[in-house]
Amino acid sequence: MRMKSPGLLAMMIPGFLVAATGVGAGDLATASFTGSQLGVAVLWAVVVGGVLKFSLTEGLTRWQLVTGETFLEGVAHRFGSMVGWLFLPYLFLWSFFVGSALMSACGVALHAMIPFFENGTHAKIFFGIVSSVVGLGMVLAGGFRLFERVMGVCIGIMFTTVVLTSVLVWPGTREIVSGLFLPTIPDAKGFGITWTVALIGGIGGTLTMLCYGYWIREKGRTGIEAIKVCRIDLGVGYSMTVLFGLAMVIIGSTIEIEGKGAGLLVSLAERLEEPLGLIGRWLFLIGAFGAIFSSLLGVWQAVPYLFADVWYLFFRQGKKVPAEQITKSIPYRVYLLVLAFLPMLGLLMSFKEVQKLYSVIGSLFIPLLAIALLVLNGRRRWVGNFTNKLLTIVTLLASLVFFGSMAWMKWLG
Repeated sequence: MRMKSPGLLAMMIPGFLVAATGVGAGDLATASFTGSQLGVAVLWAVVVGGVLKFSLTEGLTRWQLVTGETFLEGVAHRFGSMVGWLFLPYLFLWSFFVGSALMSACGVALHAMIPFFENGTHAKIFFGIVSSVVGLGMVLAGGFRLFERVMGVCIGIMFTTVVLTSVLVWPGTREIVSGLFLPTIPDAKGFGITWTVALIGGIGGTLTMLCYGYWIREKGRTGIEAIKVCRIDLGVGYSMTVLFGLAMVIIGSTIEIEGKGAGLLVSLAERLEEPLGLIGRWLFLIGAFGAIFSSLLGVWQAVPYLFADVWYLFFRQGKKVPAEQITKSIPYRVYLLVLAFLPMLGLLMSFKEVQKLYSVIGSLFIPLLAIALLVLNGRRRWVGNFTNKLLTIVTLLASLVFFGSMAWMKWLG
């Protein structure tokens, strides 16, 4: 009996996951605030950001499918064990601050939707903790199958509601087309370049790009024959990310908003109530929460893979654990619990200066990744005929220059 091939939607799931996980509260806030400050003239920057992140993730995927090694295995075997000792501190910092930010964002969004508490800080803490525990329970109870189903629902909600909101506040087709195909950067009191750079850098994820390799293993994709499917998959996933970013810029361009982070999203929802009414406000809040919670759930499910991979590579003499068993391993589950609970401390603290340092480290990750991919996928004896093509090399070099300069500007700022 012939095996039934998976449907198109099932094939696209890993791409949807990497797209949804990479869209967090910070990306939503950055896109909407940039739209408010610069208008739709910078829509082209969203597309540029999506193309850069697609090239990086495609390079990671190509390496894994050609060599049978994850990216972390590749750098460990080619660059030495020192990489593990350098990567772990970054992973711990990233996990703590991103975990805390996602809990906080979920808490603020839920408080706006369910105003049980008079004190907003108490509401943020309560709902943030609840969101983390619910995400933990889903990952532990259902494994990858439940995870992809829940994420599918979240992705559908966030995409439909936010895109619909952008259509309802549509500023005009001529302006949209001009913003997409005639690149300009409005001055905006001297901050036009800064916000445009932030918009490009904010599209998609950073560390979460590494997680795509583990998700395609869960789907049974191995070998060079899967490269084409993954490219299509990633193309669809990052197209959704770009459309989502475009929608947020369009929404932000229609009103003046102030604030930062998750609080900005709530402010934006309140402003949308004026032109769209209560339904418009709820549409946006539901979509924003779907985006934030899907990002939280994606981080909770996928980032422990990275820790488990590093653990077995550098501390267990390269012990190999089958893909279907790694989520049941002790390192994976321990890190999942740490990720779900330790960042709760961040709900009680102010991290302004430390987050500045973290943002620099986060920006540095992309150029370092670009360098590694230029080396790993640039040697024929490692990847055969699947070396980087000229267009890929140019794009990776552009990522290196852009994100390197962004990290430098953040460091100076």
